[in-house]
Amino acid sequence: MLSRSILLAFIVAIASFGQGTSAQRNQTFTNPILPGWNSDPSCVFVKERDNTFFCTTSTFLVFPGIPVFASKDLVNWKLASNALNRPEQFPELSTKSIGQNNGIFASTIRYRDGLYYIITSAINYAGNGVPILLFITDDPYDDASWRQPVLVQNPTFGIDPDIFWDKDGKVYMAVAGGDVSEIDVTTGAAWGTYKVWNGAGDRNPEGPHIYLKDNKHYLMLSEGGTEPNHTVTIARGDTVKGPFVGFGRNPLLTAKDTSNYFQTVGHADFFQDANDNWWGMALATRSGPEWEIYPMGRETVLFAMTWHEGDWPVLDPIHGKQRGPLPPVNRKIPGNGHWVNDPDVENFRPGSSLPRHWVTWRPQDPKLFAVSPESHPNTLRITPSFHNLTGAADFFPGEDISFLARKQSATLFDFNVDLDFAPKTQDEEAGVTLFLTQFQHIDLGLVHLPSRNGFSPLIPHLRFRVEASGKPGITVPETVLVPLPAAWCGKTIQLSLSAVSDEKYVLGAALASRPKDVLKVGSASAMIVSGGTGPYTGALVGVYATSNGGKGKTAAYFSRWRYNQVGQKIDHGVIAPA
Repeated sequence: MLSRSILLAFIVAIASFGQGTSAQRNQTFTNPILPGWNSDPSCVFVKERDNTFFCTTSTFLVFPGIPVFASKDLVNWKLASNALNRPEQFPELSTKSIGQNNGIFASTIRYRDGLYYIITSAINYAGNGVPILLFITDDPYDDASWRQPVLVQNPTFGIDPDIFWDKDGKVYMAVAGGDVSEIDVTTGAAWGTYKVWNGAGDRNPEGPHIYLKDNKHYLMLSEGGTEPNHTVTIARGDTVKGPFVGFGRNPLLTAKDTSNYFQTVGHADFFQDANDNWWGMALATRSGPEWEIYPMGRETVLFAMTWHEGDWPVLDPIHGKQRGPLPPVNRKIPGNGHWVNDPDVENFRPGSSLPRHWVTWRPQDPKLFAVSPESHPNTLRITPSFHNLTGAADFFPGEDISFLARKQSATLFDFNVDLDFAPKTQDEEAGVTLFLTQFQHIDLGLVHLPSRNGFSPLIPHLRFRVEASGKPGITVPETVLVPLPAAWCGKTIQLSLSAVSDEKYVLGAALASRPKDVLKVGSASAMIVSGGTGPYTGALVGVYATSNGGKGKTAAYFSRWRYNQVGQKIDHGVIAPA
């Protein structure tokens, strides 16, 4: 029989072994978990769908919109679907009066009895009211299964809607400012509006989420504005109608008044995994406290948290390197969506379609784009729009633009695409762009212009130019105009756009047959596409074709689209491989 001392030592050893095993389950992960412009994240864990996490983020004016990302392990994320994938679901998104940083944003995704719900607001400060849209599907991997949205009444004209099912089955909608209404998810009716909690006293109490835990109702808000003063706060009450009492040590989460590289931390959402571990997602900006250079805008970050019974949640602060009890690595996600951290290798094969993570600025006429047309297989044909990326004094920058892009998703990246373009009319242009808004973009195009020497009335030129009217007061590089080398005329040209640092982009051109012999045409600061008229969005990388307000109709043919992520800056002076 074991002595008491030996038995005690054995118990201690077993306990220590268990603790060591538990510690080993904690793994390191790198933020942002959804890099590039992925703001206002909301997430849900669905055990019934093979233990899968689903998250959605804001899309403002881009289309398709309201992406739904899926993951089994919280690290590898794949685009499952786009809830807003048909213009008729919300035709007002094409309205020309919607401003450059308005549109669809701050959604909440939830799951209930086999159905997935996304409730969101449509913001147009030039319009009337704030439409609340409720998208529903039974299959988050199928674009077509997302129904025509239910228009939900919005008694207080609030934004950032949350949807919550109470334990009696009643459904509630919370909006910014702490207003809560009971709603009918079938008809969109809302009634019984009351104010629960208006935050801890800072401005803009937004991004509400209601949780039921340990028979208590919790209301989380984000306050201080989605800038460096951003914070996450929380209150609780016995019922969904309150009264609610704020946490005595609010805020739960913030980066304000710190030197952290990740700033503007806020707009969070909480959820559990299959082992009942608590997690959170929030938005953050990789800018440091200076908050001057952040071309990817607000991105999605992941953090571990604890929430003991009867207690308040405790959240890990946001950094580039974090730890938590991650689920095992698992990339078994259905569908043909794009993995967030994968490169783009697009050859426009016959019979293929445009990748679903590519977007246009507002819904555009699909006839502007054709994949592998019969006369030019393995190319993307873009028919030029009358308007260019900016617009002009005599028309509003909301008209159609022939522009197709994907998000900049890495601090350092290389983008190149081949171009076959034979302009015939003055001002016809096709090229590549780094685009934040129609008032802030950096372009390199092949454009048909008069010759300076007078020997030929019109010749193709490489033109580098920057539109920065949306960011006054900064230094803008001058336009560079280079006649196309005679040896390049009539041949396929490769255009390139690279982020060579977190502060600088370089644009160049080469013969597609000699891609290493690059002619550098221009460079520009990332400050040009940070903030300004796009304070809530992030940079897009893509291609365009335009007649620049002229009579040209010559199509441009793009091929061999390549976007390669090179490195992610995750802290001051720290670049991690992408």
